[in-house]
Amino acid sequence: MRAAHTQFDISAIQASWQAFDTIAHLRPIHSEDEYDRTVALMDSLLDEAGDNEDHPLSSLLDLVSELVSKYDQEHYPINPAKPKDVLRFLMDDRGLKQEDLSAIVPQSNLSAILSGKRKISATLAGKLGKYFGISPAMFLPG
Repeated sequence: MRAAHTQFDISAIQASWQAFDTIAHLRPIHSEDEYDRTVALMDSLLDEAGDNEDHPLSSLLDLVSELVSKYDQEHYPINPAKPKDVLRFLMDDRGLKQEDLSAIVPQSNLSAILSGKRKISATLAGKLGKYFGISPAMFLPG
């Protein structure tokens, strides 16, 4: 059975999109320049929204993070690793304890992530990427 057709106000979408597009120029990523611009947008969104998943821009941050992740996977393939294992490796490599990351993620959440009971959100992936100086995509499942 086919889902009911949803009606959209295409004129309103077009006007909103044109205004947004002028500012953000959000597109699928096909070049390093587009990648750099999209990562800069992701960083700006992360600076504004932080880890507040209720922030009005959090869903845009998720979308932009997906675009960056897709480009990273296609152009910088790595051996698959679970995001929690990447985090554990980086912490061990730098001699960090859970409390050292308390400004980024509450210790109870970090414990749940490292034990595999909780996933890393796109917002947290962005923060961890900034903290460790690597692509946030390293903390997102492939």
